Amino acid sequence: MVSKKAEDYLEAILKIAEQRGHTRTKDIASALNVKPPSVVEMVKRLDDMGLVKYKKYDGVELTPSGRAIARVVKDRHETVRAFLEILKVPKKIADKDACIIEHELNPETIEQLKKFVLFVTSAEGYQQWREDFEIFCRIAKP
Repeated sequence: MVSKKAEDYLEAILKIAEQRGHTRTKDIASALNVKPPSVVEMVKRLDDMGLVKYKKYDGVELTPSGRAIARVVKDRHETVRAFLEILKVPKKIADKDACIIEHELNPETIEQLKKFVLFVTSAEGYQQWREDFEIFCRIAKP
């Protein structure tokens, strides 16, 4: 089992590699808002676990098993973020909260959230429903 912190690193490596085609430790440090020595330490651990290949000065590359974990984490994150955005949570907050929630939810819950997001976003009248909910949020009292 991989720790939450390791999952965050794998997800960050995947996202950076998708955007830039390669991943350097300084890119990971920037993405996760941590110091480069911390990144090197974690990347070495991930390398020992067989989840990445790390060569000093060459960067970091996900192994097939590391990529599989990273994709699952990324999918959970995107699902939770989309759900929160449907609820009109501002994008930055939804993204930050998704980082926290993605590690805690049961996989079955994630699957149901994914189905709900797909249902709502593909449903006829979705745009009107969103507008109505937005109005409701502005006038509703907590």
